[in-house]
Amino acid sequence: MDQKRKLYIETYGCQMNFSDTQIVGSIMTDHNFETTGNISEADLIFVNTCSIRDNAEKRVRARLQEFKRYKKQKPGLIIGVLGCMAERLKEQLISEEKMVDVIVGPDAYRDLPRLLNVAEGGQKAINVILSADETYADINPVRLDSNGVSAFISIMRGCENFCSYCVVPYTRGRERSRDPLTIVKEAGELFSEGYREVTLLGQNVNSYKWDDGTGFSKLLERVAMVNPLLRVRFATSHPKDLTDELLHTMAAYPNICRSIHLPVQSGSDRILKLMNRKYDSSWYRQRIEAIRKILPGCAISTDIITGFCSETDQDHRDTLDMMNWVAYDYAFMFKYSERPDTLAHKKYKDDVPEEVKSVRLQEIINLQQELSFRSNHADIGKTFEVLAESVSRKSGKELSGRNSQNKVVVFPKKDYKPGDYINVKVNACTPATLKGEVI
Repeated sequence: MDQKRKLYIETYGCQMNFSDTQIVGSIMTDHNFETTGNISEADLIFVNTCSIRDNAEKRVRARLQEFKRYKKQKPGLIIGVLGCMAERLKEQLISEEKMVDVIVGPDAYRDLPRLLNVAEGGQKAINVILSADETYADINPVRLDSNGVSAFISIMRGCENFCSYCVVPYTRGRERSRDPLTIVKEAGELFSEGYREVTLLGQNVNSYKWDDGTGFSKLLERVAMVNPLLRVRFATSHPKDLTDELLHTMAAYPNICRSIHLPVQSGSDRILKLMNRKYDSSWYRQRIEAIRKILPGCAISTDIITGFCSETDQDHRDTLDMMNWVAYDYAFMFKYSERPDTLAHKKYKDDVPEEVKSVRLQEIINLQQELSFRSNHADIGKTFEVLAESVSRKSGKELSGRNSQNKVVVFPKKDYKPGDYINVKVNACTPATLKGEVI
């Protein structure tokens, strides 16, 4: 039998990319490769990339330069760039990064074995064709770097929201949903393998729709019914599509986690319109009120972009006001980064000075630190069911896990192990973590 060759994969960006990396791992495993965490023994290096911000692309470019030395040591080494950056730059990437042999967009991973043959023959190999129907529904992902407790399930691909700042519709193509039967089957298999939590992934999960009329609420219910001991999460929801029906479904099943990620991006109606977000601040607030009413105790997290084109001090204050009003449990916060070929790039001027963006971002970060600490401090004295995920990095005597609200909880390990459900009473906190004792 042929000796298996070694594949090393690095992944940047969103959870969808990590899910895609598992699909790539599965395809390559079926073609006589095995994955390795040691880059120096690799025969094939893949970088699964992100294009959402300029910084993400710069990090990948710097990493590609570092790969040159491995190519010198092993002339037959193949280097491939996968994902959104491959889709955005296409042939340009090969002309600019000479060490790259293979360029593969997010919908072309099935073509990887053929592309590798081309590259091994000494030619550059590219497939960046976007598909109208590829969902990889029949591929059983290889759970790389998994803790054996939590797993991602990709339920749909693509995006058609066309937010003016975002490159995703151009790098991931049209929305298409997976057959619900394959999703429920994957969740069931993961549970039988010992996994106790799945996160349903989509660029906008609320847009999920199958031919038989199954929408996201019904899909979520079917996954929750796989087993009451299987926790179910999802990401990401778009505020314009977050329905009361979905919230009532979440309320009906205790194993659907009480945590919603609802990106606001800005608190200013003027900026939201320029961003083409398709809702205004009053609609967003009304959705938050619905969450609070139907799902009391539900954690709410968000994404915020500061320094978008023409953003004024008042627009910035509107965002701070929104943050204070919602009191987010945590947030992902970024400076606006202009992306080529987006609507904002074509129509608007990136005219907020870099130093102003930095000052505003710091104000947003400082406020969120306060809000996160306040949220965590309010949990002191409460008892939560925590799903243990891993032994704490700082101390081998502690376990780390998350409660239904997606907050990290650290507690004494005792005889417990990852995958166990444990009741933990919170007695201390930081802005990022709850600390407690088993009861």
